[in-house]
Amino acid sequence: MKVILLKDIKKQGKKGEIKEFANGYATFLIKNKDAIALTEGSMKHLQKENLEKKQKEEKDIKEAKEIAKQLEKITITIKVKTGKEDRVFGSISTKQIAEELKKRNFVIDKKKIQLKNEISSLGYHEIEILLHKKVIAPLKIQLVKE
Repeated sequence: MKVILLKDIKKQGKKGEIKEFANGYATFLIKNKDAIALTEGSMKHLQKENLEKKQKEEKDIKEAKEIAKQLEKITITIKVKTGKEDRVFGSISTKQIAEELKKRNFVIDKKKIQLKNEISSLGYHEIEILLHKKVIAPLKIQLVKE
């Protein structure tokens, strides 16, 4: 029996896929609302859902590209405490970068900020921000003495 999966099912398939299963297992999936039987109506519904998903994805990519353009133009300056020979105490965290971005009206989750190396010296550093799985924005950070 062919069904459309409504949820990701481990080792069987992802949400939205059309799969063929034995009648007993297909009935079990339908009963548990993990799948629906493949009919003309359910197929049209799936196509509509996929189209909406694609349009939302395109909109998200467009918005991420706009934010990326804005981020490329700015440099964030962070004041840090230094010791002898201008050595920075500790390093800059993604949380601190996210807070600085928030002050400039960019709401970006700290988990999306990718640090290749520690930011623990004065001067300019470049990092990447994963705005979308297809859009990565560069950001310049400058560390200065307090």
